[in-house]
Amino acid sequence: MAETKIQGHVLGDAAAFQLADVTKTAPQYGAITPRWLVRLLDWKPLEAGTFRLNRVAEDKPIELCCGQKDERALSRTYVNYVDKPREYTLNNISTILDVHTRVSDIYSSPFDQIQEQLRLTIESIKEKQENELINSPDYGLLKNVPREQRIPTRKGPPTPDDLDDLISKVWKDPSFFLAHPRAIAAFGRECTRRGVPPPTVTLFGAPFLTWRGIPLIPTNKLLVDGKAEPTGNGGKTNILLVRVGEKKQGVVGLYQPNLPGEQTPGLSVRFMGLNGQGIGSYLISLYCSAAILVDDAIAALEQVDVGNYYDYK
Repeated sequence: MAETKIQGHVLGDAAAFQLADVTKTAPQYGAITPRWLVRLLDWKPLEAGTFRLNRVAEDKPIELCCGQKDERALSRTYVNYVDKPREYTLNNISTILDVHTRVSDIYSSPFDQIQEQLRLTIESIKEKQENELINSPDYGLLKNVPREQRIPTRKGPPTPDDLDDLISKVWKDPSFFLAHPRAIAAFGRECTRRGVPPPTVTLFGAPFLTWRGIPLIPTNKLLVDGKAEPTGNGGKTNILLVRVGEKKQGVVGLYQPNLPGEQTPGLSVRFMGLNGQGIGSYLISLYCSAAILVDDAIAALEQVDVGNYYDYK
């Protein structure tokens, strides 16, 4: 009874909270990822929105002379091109953001409501961009790996031998492996079991595992059993090895430059005006694509099992 009486004469937390200064944060969005792939790609601007990938027709060898010491006529040759090269048209990712002026006028302290709404919407669009760069049925890297550049794992889990086989497919200056975090963890377990823990390298201020000096870049856009965030311990996925850069005849990203209202390369924000209900609308658009310049710029390790664990004594 005495304790109850004391409580009745003490200012409660709920009431005291009304007079307290509250520290607030900007909206935190758990779906945002580092999007390393977008940072690591070599981006090429397209003035006309179309990219024609001209290739050499390799069915006719180029005739050359070597070590000739007499006066026989030199060989005559020419370099032939593919008659119908592939053309890439930029993909459009867009949405319209609506914000009521009453909300932006009254509730913009300490954080500007319009700026925060734009920021979060742009983050979502950029997440979609990375997903399309990997999984688009038109230009996605995973869908466009040539058949001869696809190999299965030896036993299911991703072993050092499997990654060595990938390197043998992209041996001309490979840039990085791309894999789901679960696949990288599974590879780490296989290395630990063999007693060859992979070293790390620092990129963008963050540590990455490496194999043969090539960093393993994590992304949840290489799905495990069709999911970015699988709930179970097991599942199957793919690991890519990529060479990037136009000079290296690798993989390049494509974007449209000089857009009205451009915020970042290929992305624009345009104010569309107010309607009769006082709602302001903003058109957010991003134009991008990707191209594999030559077949050996990419390879895929398929049917990678991420659920294999070991018991250590």
